[in-house]
Amino acid sequence: MSARPSANLWHDHEDSAFHEPEYSNSSPTSPPSYNSTPASYESYQQSSDDAPDYEELDHTASRANSTGLVYNIKSEGIFECGSTDSLELSNDPVTRSAILQSSVSCIHRQAGCGWSGQLGRLKGHLNTCQKDAVGCLNQCGAKIARVMMEDHMLYTCSKRLVNCLYCRRPFTGAVLEDHQAACGFEPLYCENKCGQRVARNRLKAHQVNTCSKRLVGCKYCGRSFTADTLQGHHVKCNKFPVPCPNRCGDNCPREDVERHLADCERGTEPCPHAEAGCRWKGAKHRLDRHINDNASNHLDLTLAHSKRQAEYILKLKQELERASTSYTGTLVWKVKDVKAKMEESKDTDGLELVSLPFYTSQCGYKLQASLFLNGNGGGEDSHLSIYIKILPGEFDSILKWPFRHTVSFSLLDQNPDRTAAVNIVESFLPDPTWPNFCRPSKQEDKDQLGFGFPKFVPHAMLKLRDYVKDDTLFIRIKADPNKGICV
Repeated sequence: MSARPSANLWHDHEDSAFHEPEYSNSSPTSPPSYNSTPASYESYQQSSDDAPDYEELDHTASRANSTGLVYNIKSEGIFECGSTDSLELSNDPVTRSAILQSSVSCIHRQAGCGWSGQLGRLKGHLNTCQKDAVGCLNQCGAKIARVMMEDHMLYTCSKRLVNCLYCRRPFTGAVLEDHQAACGFEPLYCENKCGQRVARNRLKAHQVNTCSKRLVGCKYCGRSFTADTLQGHHVKCNKFPVPCPNRCGDNCPREDVERHLADCERGTEPCPHAEAGCRWKGAKHRLDRHINDNASNHLDLTLAHSKRQAEYILKLKQELERASTSYTGTLVWKVKDVKAKMEESKDTDGLELVSLPFYTSQCGYKLQASLFLNGNGGGEDSHLSIYIKILPGEFDSILKWPFRHTVSFSLLDQNPDRTAAVNIVESFLPDPTWPNFCRPSKQEDKDQLGFGFPKFVPHAMLKLRDYVKDDTLFIRIKADPNKGICV
């Protein structure tokens, strides 16, 4: 794009941002000096707003409906102003380059700025031009170019408010750096090189109380070690107290253990609860103190020992019962102390004596007899009452149900002449519809009487023969798989 100013153009453009040179070859005269001052300087100087975005180059030519140029300082754009007063960006790179190389003076020349140079460098000059600077809006005292005011307010103003990186409290820019250099919340690496980062206001407490590299003195030998190695030192420290291997209750330095053992092994006495599990051994004069200090522990040991003994006794009883259990279907029941038990049954309502369980065969039904010496039901106070009941057995799942064996009860005569002995016998065939002969539940019912004879033998008959001898009587219970009455 070429500019075509009128003959008096340079005189008319004394107030422009710069004088536009004559770029065509039609004028033999060289372009005049480009030093000029913008006509809008006074209004720019009086305003505290941003610098003007552009300067018109040819007001007179514009008024004459001729072509003029406008340079926007902020966007560094060159515009062409037509007769319609619309601004269009010039697309001619040659003209643009030539214009930007034109010599111009600072727009603040009348204010005393003596800078002059190429148009393309005008904006850079205005960033530092002292005549373009205005006072900071925060009243920090700095004079800042208008185009740099926003950056100054955000980043460099000494009175701007900025939050501390560590405590998040607001400070002005003038004191922020000093505050952050001493902020108590700034994380610092521990000087003991333990690897931890701790807030400045907690650093001393960390170094004294919790730092793994702090020096801690061994209270036994007096030497100093870092906290993370002190425990390992105690394992080897010769002065560290260790308990006596004989459990006498004394503690002695590790280096004196052998000497202590030589004295300790003489006159030691075990704890009275050693059988219950206490392993203490010590001098006799320490025994009472040991018992008093460990009463609760001894009680727990004794209870545990009693429990083990009870389990062992139960196991022995089971083995004894298994050894004495009959697997032939016949049980001879010996009842001792008949007189005392008879008196007890008279004083105690429903006193029941039960026999050992027995089986009809090696894999048969499990049975048990029960006896009431003073009678039960219709035979109370006058007869012996006897019953048979079926117990849950180990082989119930392979047996036939209901139970159908013939059951007989025999009170044996203890006459020394066995050929003259007269036994009292009662027997019955189980009723298949009777629920007591069905398969029993897994849990034994202690209230179950079974089936039998409430009037088995009158009390008066016991004295007629030797049914009770030496305060003992014998009853034989037999379960026969053959049907019929068994004797």
